Amino acid sequence: MSYIRSRFEHPATPRNSLGYTQRYYEGSLSTLCAGCGHDSISAAIVQACFELSIEPHKVAKLSGIGCSSKTPTYFLGQSHGFNSVHGRMPSVATGANMANQDLLYVGVSGDGDTASIGMGQFAHVVRRGLNMLYIVENNGCYGLTKGQDSATADKGSKSKKGAVNPYESIDLTSIAIELGATFVARSFSGDKTQLVPLLKAAMAHKGFAFIDIISPCVTFNNHNGSTRSYDFVRDHIQATGAVDFIPLKDEITAEYEEGTLHDVTLHDGSVMRLKKASRNHNPMDRVEALRVLREAELQGEVLTGLMYIDQNSDDVHAMMNTTETPLNQLGESVLCPGSEALQKINASFR
Repeated sequence: MSYIRSRFEHPATPRNSLGYTQRYYEGSLSTLCAGCGHDSISAAIVQACFELSIEPHKVAKLSGIGCSSKTPTYFLGQSHGFNSVHGRMPSVATGANMANQDLLYVGVSGDGDTASIGMGQFAHVVRRGLNMLYIVENNGCYGLTKGQDSATADKGSKSKKGAVNPYESIDLTSIAIELGATFVARSFSGDKTQLVPLLKAAMAHKGFAFIDIISPCVTFNNHNGSTRSYDFVRDHIQATGAVDFIPLKDEITAEYEEGTLHDVTLHDGSVMRLKKASRNHNPMDRVEALRVLREAELQGEVLTGLMYIDQNSDDVHAMMNTTETPLNQLGESVLCPGSEALQKINASFR
């Protein structure tokens, strides 16, 4: 059996501004279960990168261990990639980012890889403000080890075997906001219309961007009683509002009724357009974001959309005043400035 995709394309296949077709952004054929929400997320990432005309070789995709951490194999086959050990993806992402900030860093993790073994790593990569997109493909169970409840499984949710989860769940979106993430959103793998613009906006954001994506496990967590099944999420989903992403190079021509539109300008001049937001939600108010998340949880709703964004965010490079030049491109004169430079440093501590 081959896991290599056919590269045959119709001559009239649409191309982006770089001349690439969407297929150029794909990876190997997926070996996940048919219907897995993770494959829908991979397809959304492919579409987002295609529409943004991102050069695949300027992307570094990183992951840990789990079903979700297999997915970088299935998108952006022409990009850089690193599959790390369980829960340690943030450390690898930090090291790579500090060495070369010219790349777009996309980290893919799962609810176990992030909320259990990797919780400490997740907390610190958020508070440091690493310039990256961190995606959690959240299905509330450990799919690789036969479907045990994960730390994000809702209290009262039933496993496939009928056992009721007695523990409070960990809400990664609230934690990300509390720890200082400057772009926080939640989406559903089955809602491509919402997910693709969120991915595009997160990729354009400067700072730590986090998207928690509910992604049903069709094998172990897609039954009656599960709060991570396709049916449950579709029946209980509530959106903060519709989302559009308008790149800087595109002319904005859309018109909307007064009071139904909110534009958020990103660092590169691109615009994230929020339409007809429910609950009068202000995505630039951190306290408000935490309130609506808690309110939705108490009402048994799955709240999706943009939760919080800081338009004036900085990343770790701005905080530490690091060089913009990739470390492997620094010459000897910069790396070894001589004894006089060392004496000045020593003198500054006296």
